[in-house]
Amino acid sequence: MADDQSETSRKQSMGSTQASSSKVISGKNITTSSSSGSGSSEGDDTSNHLTYIAPVVAKQEEANILKAKVLVSAILLLAVVGVSTLAYVLVEDQEQSNFENRFAGHASEIVSVARQKADQLFKAFEAYSIAISSQAAQEHITQNTSWPYHVIPDYSIKTQSLAELIGVEGAFFGVFHIVEEEERRNWDAFVEDVNPMWYEQSAANEGIDSETIKDWLNLTVPYIYEFDANLQPIPVAHSGITLPYLQQYPLAHVVGYPSMLTNHDMLSFKNTAELFAITRATGRPTIGFSQILLADFSLVPGSQIIQPIYDTADRTVKDRKIVATAVGRLTFLDYFKNLLTDENEGGILVVLKSACPRVDDFRLENATKDLPDVNIMTYKIEGPNAFLLGDSDMHDPKYDALEVTEVFIDLDIDPALVPGATCAPTLTLHVYPTTEFEDSFHSTKPIIYTMIVTLTFVFTTMVFLLYDFLVGRRQRKVMDRIIQQDLVVSNVFPSAIRERLYEHQRQGHQEGKKKAGQDDAIGGFDNILDSGLRTSDSAPLADLFPSVTVVFADIVGFTAWSSAREPQQVFVLLESIYSAFDRIAYRHSVFKVETVGDCYVAAVGLPEPIDNHAVVACKFARDCLKKMHEMTRKMEVTLGPDTAELDLRIGIHRYESLITTLFLAIEATSQARWLTVV
Repeated sequence: MADDQSETSRKQSMGSTQASSSKVISGKNITTSSSSGSGSSEGDDTSNHLTYIAPVVAKQEEANILKAKVLVSAILLLAVVGVSTLAYVLVEDQEQSNFENRFAGHASEIVSVARQKADQLFKAFEAYSIAISSQAAQEHITQNTSWPYHVIPDYSIKTQSLAELIGVEGAFFGVFHIVEEEERRNWDAFVEDVNPMWYEQSAANEGIDSETIKDWLNLTVPYIYEFDANLQPIPVAHSGITLPYLQQYPLAHVVGYPSMLTNHDMLSFKNTAELFAITRATGRPTIGFSQILLADFSLVPGSQIIQPIYDTADRTVKDRKIVATAVGRLTFLDYFKNLLTDENEGGILVVLKSACPRVDDFRLENATKDLPDVNIMTYKIEGPNAFLLGDSDMHDPKYDALEVTEVFIDLDIDPALVPGATCAPTLTLHVYPTTEFEDSFHSTKPIIYTMIVTLTFVFTTMVFLLYDFLVGRRQRKVMDRIIQQDLVVSNVFPSAIRERLYEHQRQGHQEGKKKAGQDDAIGGFDNILDSGLRTSDSAPLADLFPSVTVVFADIVGFTAWSSAREPQQVFVLLESIYSAFDRIAYRHSVFKVETVGDCYVAAVGLPEPIDNHAVVACKFARDCLKKMHEMTRKMEVTLGPDTAELDLRIGIHRYESLITTLFLAIEATSQARWLTVV
């Protein structure tokens, strides 16, 4: 049995198949112990176990493989985290991109359609005013009528067609006639004369019964008026022109109002007065940011449009005169309805900002009370529907980067012509997405895709681990076989010779002399012997040891004793005695050469030179002789009474020079000078 304490202290390979040993194979301690049949004591032995150390190369390879596994595992873990994160980010970015692109498309559509509706509205109003001017000019020729004493025939029907053309619901339209101060009395008589006629025309178109018309005629104030603090009509007190109502659509719009709007001077409202001043000064239509009184008496933010009506429709006439104004009051909801068709995509906010504040309040309890300056309105668009949210900018600041801004209404009015105390508004749209709209584009897809990628990597890792386990199991079997073969080699050769044999075999492989199959892959014991014994051009494994002492020991009386014993008893004797000799040899750094029958051969000074080899050999012989006598006395009980009569004969020979081959054959044994120890 070969015993290697460590790479630095391993000096001898000791033991045999009969020796007890502790072996380290593939990182595991495999301990086999045996004792003599007599249960002999180890006595003064300092080591009861001889240890075999697995080859350092194997350990290094196992460490390298472990490092490689750790590295691969770390790479796989980083790959899982990296790819999963990348998948999540890419899908999330795709959804975010879809959200931003869809919002940009909707915002562009909202702005485009809203501006188109506004442009269509002003063009329709312009055509409407031109038609009124043309008809009035014709009546002036045929009936000798003149402004302000002009009534628009079938006003309700024409205005209803206008409302349908511009696509608004609940809007209010009217015509304000410019009445000079000196014409007020004649105007009062004119209104009293024409009111029944146009009331009946409007009632027929709007489906209003005659009794209601009579009641409304009774509510008509017979003079140009304004409201006092108690909402009671009183004659206008200011001098100069007035701007009274005559015809309006619909009549039903004013149901429940303290009086009919006919003869109501609209210059009593600050907002209307400012808009009229701008229109009169510039000759251009204008729009006001005001509140609209609905039929149910609710007030909503809206716009008041003032379109000038000239005394002639011919634009080439330089000195044509504004004689009336066509007025339209529309809620801003009318602009934002039916802009989108998809009702399933959350909402989009439209912030409407005016360059001028809203300046009046149209409330019944005080029709002349001013509001605080307000020039911002926020609307929410959900498909074809639109809702007012409030009198402020209510968008989420996190969407500032997605803002789409566009001029909504710009009447291109020359600021130099605008009276100093008035303001010509420019309306702008600021479009933002809502959280609900964004959420409609975000889903669980990023998480699902991330889980798919993660599970794919986990599955791949499991396959890798299974493959690694199967390969590892095979490698362990191969390594166990290698360790066993190395252990056998260690029992036959000392470490120095063994390493030289391995190197000799590796050189043979590099020269292309390999065998196919598993035995060639792991290197069998036969291959080692073949490579060491073959005759070739390479140098033989032989060394010169100038100073060696050889110890021969055989058991005196063994032949007669063994002939009277069972084979098991003979084995117990030899295994016990030689195991004890192996431990003594290990303690004295003596190299065991071989055992032949009852003969034990050892050498001192090889394969590692020792200066006092002869002294060590003598001490070894002394200890062996002492151990022999001790063990035979103890085994006499189990092996027979004549066992104690066995003795040990030891021969010691000192060589001046010794050449060892692969089997450490010792020459000139026949010439040995023996020191017999009795």
